[in-house]
Amino acid sequence: MNSLVEPSAVPPKPQAMPVQPSFSSGPCPKFPDWSIDQVVARAQLGRSHRAKGPKAQLKEAIDKTAQILGVPDDYLVGIAPASDTGAFEMAMWSMLGARPVDMLVWESFGAGWASDATKQLKLEDCRILKADYGALPDLRDVRKDADICFTQNGTTSGARIADFDWIPDDREGLTFNDATSAAFAQPIDWAKCDVTTFSWQKVMGGEAAHGMLILSPRAVERLETFVPDRPLPKIFRLTKGGKLIKDVFAGATINTPSMLCVADYLTALDWAIANGGGQGMFARADRNAAVLTEWMSGRDWVENLVSAQANQSNTSVCLKITDPAIAALSEEAQAAFAKRIAALLDTEGAAYDIGGYRDAPPGLRVWCGATVEASDLEILTQWLDWAFAAARAEIAAKAA
Repeated sequence: MNSLVEPSAVPPKPQAMPVQPSFSSGPCPKFPDWSIDQVVARAQLGRSHRAKGPKAQLKEAIDKTAQILGVPDDYLVGIAPASDTGAFEMAMWSMLGARPVDMLVWESFGAGWASDATKQLKLEDCRILKADYGALPDLRDVRKDADICFTQNGTTSGARIADFDWIPDDREGLTFNDATSAAFAQPIDWAKCDVTTFSWQKVMGGEAAHGMLILSPRAVERLETFVPDRPLPKIFRLTKGGKLIKDVFAGATINTPSMLCVADYLTALDWAIANGGGQGMFARADRNAAVLTEWMSGRDWVENLVSAQANQSNTSVCLKITDPAIAALSEEAQAAFAKRIAALLDTEGAAYDIGGYRDAPPGLRVWCGATVEASDLEILTQWLDWAFAAARAEIAAKAA
């Protein structure tokens, strides 16, 4: 394929294997010692979600989420349909349009929200502040009078905000924080966030299709005073007669949830509480990401896609291959090389689902959220070295 790729020795395969080889960035791995038996034993199956017992479990999920994340008492926490996507779209469709909007984009999901804002909601005064994968736009450019939509942690780029200081204390607009791969792994400055969303399937390793919507008093005021000039589907409606439907934030979900998924999420929340709560989860994610950072510091063929250390994710860590011979290949060939590394590890059962996101630059993506064990990541680094050498040797052999 490329004469610049010279033959090199392939090291022996590592002897150790990760206990949990799932490193997907969503759905993410279950917490250590997770068991379907404990979930089933807890699940209120075959029951109406409106019944006393199931509704109490839904409220328990809301309360424990607020407890672990340190959500202020005057904020509201609710369960939304259709994962983080449903929660964020619900907020956008219900609240945007009251004032100018700044959409911050540095990865695919933020780009999706920006596209919806301009092409579906057709917002007139809507700016898109965009940066390439691995970087952030100048956050200081946001307008104080505008609503601001952003992803706290770019799941597909590995770039996160370092802090919330760029959001004005005296802002006039609302802030919409898509925190789906940040919640339970990174602190959230609640005083700076009016709408916060995430899904169960990320840091807590829950099942898909359920999201969380957290509203500040300012967001509630917007809902009760702003009437959007667009029809709202039933699953997006949070008000009735100009008043917030408060039951949504007390366990009365808009549509039917899976009580099996609810039990699974509750089991994960209990594990988090038993392991240090929010601070414990932050520490686990930080420790996990540090394993990859330390490993990369001793390698000349790979580095973090995000160059600014303060903006490097501690959950969805994105890697780019910097080996000169591989970097000299076409982008298509580089993508094929990264896919080959991922395929080799998949075949060996050493790592599943670590290919980079389809819209991201060629590379790999390793989930380091709280449910991952640092010891498994340490073993994974050995396999990454082996897979890189093996894939590189294949190219050299074809070029010979």
